[in-house]
Amino acid sequence: MGTQTGAHIVWDWNGTLFHDNDAIIGATNAAFAELGLAPITLERYRALYCVPVPKFYERLMGRLPTDAEWAVMDAAFQRHYGAHRDRCRLADGATELLAGWRSAGRSQSILSMYGHDELVPLVKGLGIETHFIRVDGRTGPSGGSKAEHMVRHLAQLALTGVEPARTVVIGDAADDALAARHVGAEAVLYTGGSHDRASLEGAGVPVVDTLGEAVVVAERLAG
Repeated sequence: MGTQTGAHIVWDWNGTLFHDNDAIIGATNAAFAELGLAPITLERYRALYCVPVPKFYERLMGRLPTDAEWAVMDAAFQRHYGAHRDRCRLADGATELLAGWRSAGRSQSILSMYGHDELVPLVKGLGIETHFIRVDGRTGPSGGSKAEHMVRHLAQLALTGVEPARTVVIGDAADDALAARHVGAEAVLYTGGSHDRASLEGAGVPVVDTLGEAVVVAERLAG
């Protein structure tokens, strides 16, 4: 991997590099159906979605799900998401942006709350793994915040010379900005994924409509 000395991007996966909105809403509604809940539109999902995920269900149900309900919904979501995922592809222009950032001599990595054992072969299967110095997915239970995962991710990146002060997290959720702040990094939020613009603007970081814009802002923030 070598030693990195310049700007670094930590990319989110779901809803950012990987355009899986249709799979997310399909799996969410399948999970709802198993508990007798009404389906939700993508627009309503993007307006209400939050982390930790049980709080999102509270917004929809009017109460927090019980542990038993959460276990059923989470298992159903993961099962149905896997069935929908194979129809999804990288976000428009993502491959070119990754290649361009790497060819400029800068480093990048992925940190996702998608399960690590599912993420790594998916990234490899899409032919983009060589662009990243590290790819980390979630280990442990789903539904929580990315902040502590970001601490571990940046600790590993530090071994190659990546510095938090020159690191920018690009993601599609307010939780990405919180995770960046937790480790002293910058963040740019992208409106093409799980949150609508109104939900993202409260995070206090730049909000953009394309990944191309996100990279331009990242270069400025880490420069």
